[in-house]
This record gives sequence, structure tokens and C-alpha cells, in this order.
Amino acid sequence: MRFLLRRKPPQPQFDAPLRPEEAFFAVGDIHGCDVLLDKLMAKLEATERASAKLVFLGDYVDRGDHSADVLRRLHLMQSTIGADHMICLRGNHDQMLIDFLDRPKSSGARWFRHGGLQTLGSYGIPGVGLTASDDDWNACRDKLRAAMGEELESWLRALPLSWKSGNVFVCHAGADPALPIDMQNGQTLIWGHDDFEKVPRADGLWVVHGHTITEQARPIHGRIPVDTGAYATGRLTAALLETGKVQFFST
Repeated sequence: MRFLLRRKPPQPQFDAPLRPEEAFFAVGDIHGCDVLLDKLMAKLEATERASAKLVFLGDYVDRGDHSADVLRRLHLMQSTIGADHMICLRGNHDQMLIDFLDRPKSSGARWFRHGGLQTLGSYGIPGVGLTASDDDWNACRDKLRAAMGEELESWLRALPLSWKSGNVFVCHAGADPALPIDMQNGQTLIWGHDDFEKVPRADGLWVVHGHTITEQARPIHGRIPVDTGAYATGRLTAALLETGKVQFFST
């Protein structure tokens, strides 16, 4: 009896040229590192492409010590520059902050474990114990809401999950390579997908993302990761994408 070995179908090879409609900077996860953000912005403003569009990939809060300053800076920058020229996407940590505002007790413990306490601290607000009463959790939420202000909270809630230019798709965490880009689940865009880093897309779309820390920012199989772990490494990174090329800038 002969047994036929089933071969796995070949993985798609990604060889599409990089073709954004215009040059733009994609800035990786900031995580409360306002000093690094200031330094990176100064570096980008000194380049020949200083007028290029800015796209921030989310995770503005948690882990670093200055989340309040980062949120205020980005909100002011976008209000000044304009939402057409500066796009701020939502990351999973930004979503956890929103979840805390909506459901303090049920969402608070998870957020605290992943850096939420540092965000509260940046506003001068202490955390509460995990076994605290509903009233204590709600009081903590109310203090944060008052410190942030209605305008900033509304801005945070309105952050989009993705942005696209030419054949370049930008999101926080990644996309499902098996689905068309316009059918992606919001949960996938901010939390990631198991196959994202394993299977190249077959539709010629590049994906620029943060979320997963990379030691060296570089293009790989149609992905351009730009999260270099600013809060832990001191390196906040931006990628300048133009037709046919990408260049990286770090603090």
C-alpha cells in the first residue's frame, strides 16, 4: 500500500512595491514617554520631509510615567495641525482606558496589570485595591474623567482603528491575512491576529503596525513594525514611507 504525503500549499510570497499615495511618517507606540516623543518630533521636523503627514499607531498611555502629557500633546498637535494632516489611531491600551471609563470595576483590574496605574499616577490619582467596592472603583473613574476633561475623552473615543494610503494599510496591532482589508475585525486591528506575523498577505497590501516590540524596525514580508519598546528601551521610532522606500528614525 502506498501512502501519499500531503504537501502543505506554498505560502504566498510578498513582493509588492511600496506605493503610498503620499509620503508619511508612522510613529510607534509611545506608552507615556512624553520626553521621547518631544525628541522624536524634533528629529522629524529637521528632515527634508518635515511637512509629511503624521500617523500615530496608538498605545499613547500606560507603562511610561507621563501618559497625561502625551495625551495633551497629541490632542493639541492634532487640533493645531488638523486631522487631515495628523492621524491618531487607537491602540489596545487606549481601548483599555476607555473600557475603564465605561466599566471601572470589571475592566479596571486588567488595565491596572498592564500599566493603567502609571496612567492614573500621571494625573495624580491613586489606584484602588482589586477588592474595593463598586463605589470606590467608580470614584476612581470619576477622578480620572474629571482630570482628563470632556474634550480629551471625546477625542480618545473617536480615534479610528486604521488608515490607508495607496497599498499601505496602517493599524495598531495587525490584520488577518486571510481576510480582505475592508473586512477586518476591530478586535484584530487593536489586539492582533495569530497568523499576522506568519502568513504574508496575498493582495499586495503592506501593513504598518506597532503593538509587538521589535528589536530592529525593518520591512519584513509586507509588514513594517515600528514599536521598539520606548518605555523599556528609550527608543521611540518612526518610519518615513515613500514610494519604493522606507527610512527609520529613532530617539
